[in-house]
Amino acid sequence: MDFEDVSLTALRVFRAVAEHGTFTAAAASLGYTQSAVSRQVAAIERAAGTQLLQRRREGVRLTAAGHTVLRHATVVLDEIEATARELSGLPPAAGTVRLGWIPSAGAVLLPRALTELGRTDPGLRVVSREGTTPVLVRALRAGSLDLVVLGSAPPFRSPDTETPPLVVETLTERSLRLAVPASHPLARGDFVDVADLRGQRWIAGPSSGEDRLMGVWPGLDERPEIAHTARDWLAKLHLVAAGLGLTTVSAALAPAAPEGVRILPVRGGPQEQRRLLLAGLARRPTQSVDRVAAALRAAALAVT
Repeated sequence: MDFEDVSLTALRVFRAVAEHGTFTAAAASLGYTQSAVSRQVAAIERAAGTQLLQRRREGVRLTAAGHTVLRHATVVLDEIEATARELSGLPPAAGTVRLGWIPSAGAVLLPRALTELGRTDPGLRVVSREGTTPVLVRALRAGSLDLVVLGSAPPFRSPDTETPPLVVETLTERSLRLAVPASHPLARGDFVDVADLRGQRWIAGPSSGEDRLMGVWPGLDERPEIAHTARDWLAKLHLVAAGLGLTTVSAALAPAAPEGVRILPVRGGPQEQRRLLLAGLARRPTQSVDRVAAALRAAALAVT
Protein backbone atom coordinates (compact mmCIF):
# COMPACT_ATOMS: atom_id res chain seq x y z
CA MET A 1 0.00 0.00 0.00
CA ASP A 2 1.40 3.40 -1.00
CA PHE A 3 1.12 6.23 1.53
CA GLU A 4 -0.56 8.38 -1.12
CA ASP A 5 -3.51 5.99 -0.89
CA VAL A 6 -4.10 6.57 2.83
CA SER A 7 -7.71 7.54 3.49
CA LEU A 8 -8.92 10.65 5.26
CA THR A 9 -10.60 8.38 7.79
CA ALA A 10 -7.26 6.85 8.68
CA LEU A 11 -5.72 10.31 9.08
CA ARG A 12 -8.59 11.42 11.35
CA VAL A 13 -8.29 8.26 13.45
CA PHE A 14 -4.53 8.63 13.73
CA ARG A 15 -4.85 12.25 14.85
CA ALA A 16 -7.49 11.26 17.44
CA VAL A 17 -5.21 8.56 18.88
CA ALA A 18 -2.34 11.05 19.07
CA GLU A 19 -4.58 13.59 20.77
CA HIS A 20 -6.28 11.32 23.31
CA GLY A 21 -3.28 9.12 24.09
CA THR A 22 -5.10 5.76 23.98
CA PHE A 23 -7.01 3.72 21.41
CA THR A 24 -9.94 3.45 23.82
CA ALA A 25 -10.30 7.22 24.32
CA ALA A 26 -9.88 7.88 20.60
CA ALA A 27 -12.59 5.33 19.78
CA ALA A 28 -14.97 6.94 22.27
CA SER A 29 -14.36 10.42 20.84
CA LEU A 30 -15.03 9.23 17.28
CA GLY A 31 -17.91 6.89 18.04
CA TYR A 32 -15.94 3.91 16.67
CA THR A 33 -15.14 0.55 18.17
CA GLN A 34 -11.64 0.07 19.49
CA SER A 35 -11.01 -2.65 16.91
CA ALA A 36 -11.95 -0.23 14.10
CA VAL A 37 -9.46 2.30 15.44
CA SER A 38 -6.79 -0.40 15.65
CA ARG A 39 -7.42 -1.41 12.03
CA GLN A 40 -7.11 2.18 10.78
CA VAL A 41 -3.87 2.72 12.67
CA ALA A 42 -2.48 -0.58 11.39
CA ALA A 43 -3.37 0.45 7.84
CA ILE A 44 -1.62 3.82 8.10
CA GLU A 45 1.46 2.19 9.64
CA ARG A 46 1.60 -0.35 6.79
CA ALA A 47 1.40 2.50 4.28
CA ALA A 48 4.16 4.39 6.11
CA GLY A 49 6.32 1.27 6.24
CA THR A 50 7.29 1.97 9.83
CA GLN A 51 5.91 2.17 13.35
CA LEU A 52 4.15 5.47 14.06
CA LEU A 53 3.09 4.78 17.65
CA GLN A 54 4.87 3.24 20.60
CA ARG A 55 2.37 1.12 22.52
CA ARG A 56 2.89 1.43 26.28
CA ARG A 57 0.92 0.36 29.32
CA GLU A 58 -0.20 3.94 30.06
CA GLY A 59 -1.05 4.70 26.43
CA VAL A 60 0.66 5.50 23.16
CA ARG A 61 3.50 7.82 22.23
CA LEU A 62 4.38 9.10 18.78
CA THR A 63 7.61 7.95 17.16
CA ALA A 64 9.70 10.36 15.09
CA ALA A 65 7.89 9.11 11.98
CA GLY A 66 4.58 9.49 13.81
CA HIS A 67 5.32 13.16 14.47
CA THR A 68 6.01 13.66 10.76
CA VAL A 69 2.75 12.00 9.74
CA LEU A 70 0.78 13.94 12.37
CA ARG A 71 2.21 17.28 11.24
CA HIS A 72 1.20 16.72 7.63
CA ALA A 73 -2.12 15.03 8.54
CA THR A 74 -3.13 18.11 10.51
CA VAL A 75 -2.52 20.34 7.48
CA VAL A 76 -4.48 18.01 5.19
CA LEU A 77 -7.44 17.70 7.56
CA ASP A 78 -7.56 21.45 8.17
CA GLU A 79 -7.61 22.07 4.41
CA ILE A 80 -10.40 19.56 3.93
CA GLU A 81 -12.42 21.26 6.68
CA ALA A 82 -11.83 24.67 5.06
CA THR A 83 -12.97 23.29 1.71
CA ALA A 84 -16.13 21.84 3.24
CA ARG A 85 -16.92 25.18 4.90
CA GLU A 86 -16.46 27.07 1.64
CA LEU A 87 -18.63 24.66 -0.34
CA SER A 88 -21.33 24.97 2.31
CA GLY A 89 -21.27 28.74 2.03
CA LEU A 90 -19.87 29.18 5.54
CA PRO A 91 -17.33 31.91 6.28
CA PRO A 92 -13.70 30.83 6.46
CA ALA A 93 -12.43 29.83 9.88
CA ALA A 94 -9.29 31.97 9.62
CA GLY A 95 -10.53 34.14 12.47
CA THR A 96 -11.18 31.18 14.75
CA VAL A 97 -8.84 30.32 17.62
CA ARG A 98 -9.13 26.95 19.37
CA LEU A 99 -8.29 27.34 23.05
CA GLY A 100 -7.86 24.69 25.72
CA TRP A 101 -7.89 25.34 29.45
CA ILE A 102 -7.69 23.58 32.78
CA PRO A 103 -10.72 23.86 35.11
CA SER A 104 -9.22 26.46 37.46
CA ALA A 105 -8.74 28.85 34.51
CA GLY A 106 -12.40 28.61 33.53
CA ALA A 107 -13.82 30.27 36.63
CA VAL A 108 -12.30 33.75 36.43
CA LEU A 109 -9.46 34.08 33.90
CA LEU A 110 -11.21 32.73 30.82
CA PRO A 111 -14.52 34.66 31.18
CA ARG A 112 -12.62 37.90 31.76
CA ALA A 113 -10.40 37.38 28.71
CA LEU A 114 -13.24 36.36 26.39
CA THR A 115 -15.47 39.21 27.55
CA GLU A 116 -12.73 41.72 26.76
CA LEU A 117 -12.10 40.08 23.37
CA GLY A 118 -15.80 40.38 22.57
CA ARG A 119 -15.49 44.11 23.16
CA THR A 120 -12.20 44.74 21.33
CA ASP A 121 -12.35 42.07 18.60
CA PRO A 122 -16.01 41.25 17.93
CA GLY A 123 -15.13 39.47 14.68
CA LEU A 124 -12.76 37.05 16.40
CA ARG A 125 -14.26 33.64 17.20
CA VAL A 126 -12.82 31.61 20.07
CA VAL A 127 -13.82 27.96 20.46
CA SER A 128 -12.67 26.56 23.79
CA ARG A 129 -12.71 23.35 25.73
CA GLU A 130 -11.69 22.16 29.18
CA GLY A 131 -9.23 19.37 29.86
CA THR A 132 -6.39 18.18 32.05
CA THR A 133 -2.86 19.38 31.35
CA PRO A 134 -1.70 16.11 29.67
CA VAL A 135 -4.81 15.93 27.46
CA LEU A 136 -4.50 19.56 26.40
CA VAL A 137 -0.81 19.18 25.55
CA ARG A 138 -1.54 16.19 23.33
CA ALA A 139 -4.36 18.09 21.61
CA LEU A 140 -2.03 21.05 21.03
CA ARG A 141 0.59 18.83 19.42
CA ALA A 142 -2.09 17.05 17.39
CA GLY A 143 -3.15 20.38 15.90
CA SER A 144 -6.62 20.30 17.46
CA LEU A 145 -5.87 23.35 19.62
CA ASP A 146 -3.97 26.56 18.92
CA LEU A 147 -3.32 27.69 22.50
CA VAL A 148 -3.64 26.04 25.90
CA VAL A 149 -3.76 27.31 29.47
CA LEU A 150 -2.08 24.73 31.68
CA GLY A 151 -1.34 24.17 35.36
CA SER A 152 2.06 23.48 36.87
CA ALA A 153 3.36 22.63 40.34
CA PRO A 154 6.94 22.46 41.69
CA PRO A 155 9.48 21.51 40.38
CA PHE A 156 7.84 23.23 37.37
CA ARG A 157 8.96 20.85 34.68
CA SER A 158 8.15 21.31 31.00
CA PRO A 159 4.58 20.21 30.13
CA ASP A 160 6.02 17.34 28.11
CA THR A 161 9.32 15.95 26.83
CA GLU A 162 8.44 15.89 23.14
CA THR A 163 10.31 17.80 20.45
CA PRO A 164 10.23 20.49 19.36
CA PRO A 165 9.65 21.99 22.81
CA LEU A 166 6.49 24.00 23.31
CA VAL A 167 6.59 27.77 23.61
CA VAL A 168 5.56 28.30 27.24
CA GLU A 169 5.13 31.43 29.34
CA THR A 170 3.93 31.92 32.91
CA LEU A 171 0.65 33.81 33.25
CA THR A 172 0.44 33.71 37.04
CA GLU A 173 2.34 32.22 39.97
CA ARG A 174 0.46 32.20 43.26
CA SER A 175 0.39 30.27 46.49
CA LEU A 176 -1.91 27.31 46.88
CA ARG A 177 -4.80 28.11 49.24
CA LEU A 178 -7.08 26.20 51.56
CA ALA A 179 -10.88 26.23 51.30
CA VAL A 180 -12.43 26.02 54.78
CA PRO A 181 -16.11 25.99 55.84
CA ALA A 182 -16.96 29.42 57.30
CA SER A 183 -18.25 27.64 60.42
CA HIS A 184 -15.01 25.68 60.95
CA PRO A 185 -12.68 26.67 63.83
CA LEU A 186 -9.84 27.11 61.31
CA ALA A 187 -11.86 29.85 59.59
CA ARG A 188 -11.60 32.21 62.56
CA GLY A 189 -8.17 33.59 61.63
CA ASP A 190 -6.60 35.14 58.55
CA PHE A 191 -4.43 32.08 57.86
CA VAL A 192 -4.13 28.41 58.79
CA ASP A 193 -1.05 26.88 60.38
CA VAL A 194 0.07 23.72 58.60
CA ALA A 195 0.31 21.91 61.95
CA ASP A 196 -3.45 22.39 62.42
CA LEU A 197 -4.17 20.35 59.29
CA ARG A 198 -3.43 17.07 61.03
CA GLY A 199 -6.54 14.99 61.63
CA GLN A 200 -8.75 16.98 59.26
CA ARG A 201 -11.25 15.48 56.83
CA TRP A 202 -10.53 16.17 53.16
CA ILE A 203 -12.45 16.52 49.92
CA ALA A 204 -10.12 15.25 47.20
CA GLY A 205 -10.22 14.75 43.48
CA PRO A 206 -8.70 12.16 41.16
CA SER A 207 -4.92 12.07 41.20
CA SER A 208 -2.83 13.86 38.57
CA GLY A 209 0.79 13.68 37.57
CA GLU A 210 1.66 16.59 39.85
CA ASP A 211 -0.54 16.15 42.92
CA ARG A 212 -1.13 12.60 44.07
CA LEU A 213 -4.26 13.59 45.94
CA MET A 214 -5.69 16.76 44.48
CA GLY A 215 -7.46 18.59 47.26
CA VAL A 216 -5.26 17.39 50.14
CA TRP A 217 -2.57 19.76 51.38
CA PRO A 218 0.77 18.47 50.02
CA GLY A 219 3.36 16.96 52.34
CA LEU A 220 1.17 16.06 55.32
CA ASP A 221 2.98 13.62 57.60
CA GLU A 222 -0.06 11.37 58.01
CA ARG A 223 -2.41 9.32 55.92
CA PRO A 224 -5.22 11.79 55.12
CA GLU A 225 -8.85 10.95 55.75
CA ILE A 226 -10.66 11.38 52.43
CA ALA A 227 -14.28 12.06 53.32
CA HIS A 228 -15.49 12.78 49.78
CA THR A 229 -14.09 12.51 46.27
CA ALA A 230 -15.13 14.85 43.47
CA ARG A 231 -13.61 15.78 40.13
CA ASP A 232 -15.31 19.14 39.66
CA TRP A 233 -13.78 22.01 41.66
CA LEU A 234 -17.15 23.76 42.13
CA ALA A 235 -18.65 20.57 43.57
CA LYS A 236 -15.74 20.35 46.01
CA LEU A 237 -16.24 23.95 47.12
CA HIS A 238 -19.95 23.38 47.70
CA LEU A 239 -19.10 20.32 49.80
CA VAL A 240 -16.79 22.58 51.80
CA ALA A 241 -19.60 25.13 52.19
CA ALA A 242 -21.77 22.34 53.60
CA GLY A 243 -19.14 21.73 56.30
CA LEU A 244 -18.13 18.31 54.97
CA GLY A 245 -14.38 18.83 54.83
CA LEU A 246 -11.46 20.93 53.60
CA THR A 247 -9.90 21.11 50.16
CA THR A 248 -7.04 22.90 48.45
CA VAL A 249 -7.83 25.48 45.83
CA SER A 250 -6.03 27.70 43.36
CA ALA A 251 -5.83 31.30 44.51
CA ALA A 252 -7.37 32.26 41.17
CA LEU A 253 -10.61 30.58 42.24
CA ALA A 254 -11.05 32.68 45.38
CA PRO A 255 -13.41 35.22 43.70
CA ALA A 256 -15.68 32.37 42.59
CA ALA A 257 -15.96 30.63 45.96
CA PRO A 258 -19.58 30.12 47.09
CA GLU A 259 -21.04 31.61 50.25
CA GLY A 260 -20.02 29.70 53.34
CA VAL A 261 -16.41 29.15 52.24
CA ARG A 262 -13.29 31.00 53.35
CA ILE A 263 -10.18 30.83 51.16
CA LEU A 264 -7.12 31.12 53.39
CA PRO A 265 -3.32 30.95 53.03
CA VAL A 266 -1.41 28.24 54.89
CA ARG A 267 1.70 29.07 56.93
CA GLY A 268 4.47 26.75 57.98
CA GLY A 269 6.28 24.18 55.87
CA PRO A 270 7.48 24.75 52.32
CA GLN A 271 5.69 27.28 50.14
CA GLU A 272 3.24 25.58 47.78
CA GLN A 273 3.29 27.60 44.57
CA ARG A 274 1.12 26.95 41.53
CA ARG A 275 1.50 28.39 38.05
CA LEU A 276 -0.87 29.01 35.18
CA LEU A 277 0.99 28.61 31.90
CA LEU A 278 0.15 29.67 28.36
CA ALA A 279 1.54 27.26 25.79
CA GLY A 280 1.60 27.06 22.02
CA LEU A 281 3.56 25.45 19.23
CA ALA A 282 6.87 26.79 18.01
CA ARG A 283 5.48 27.86 14.63
CA ARG A 284 4.71 31.52 14.05
CA PRO A 285 1.24 32.26 15.49
CA THR A 286 -1.48 33.97 13.49
CA GLN A 287 -2.70 37.46 14.39
CA SER A 288 -5.85 35.91 15.83
CA VAL A 289 -3.84 33.65 18.14
CA ASP A 290 -1.69 36.60 19.16
CA ARG A 291 -4.79 38.61 20.11
CA VAL A 292 -6.18 35.78 22.24
CA ALA A 293 -2.81 35.34 23.96
CA ALA A 294 -2.67 39.08 24.69
CA ALA A 295 -6.17 39.00 26.19
CA LEU A 296 -5.21 36.09 28.45
CA ARG A 297 -2.10 37.93 29.64
CA ALA A 298 -4.15 41.05 30.42
CA ALA A 299 -6.78 39.01 32.26
CA ALA A 300 -4.06 37.27 34.29
CA LEU A 301 -2.67 40.64 35.38
CA ALA A 302 -6.15 41.83 36.34
CA VAL A 303 -6.88 38.85 38.58
CA THR A 304 -3.44 38.58 40.20
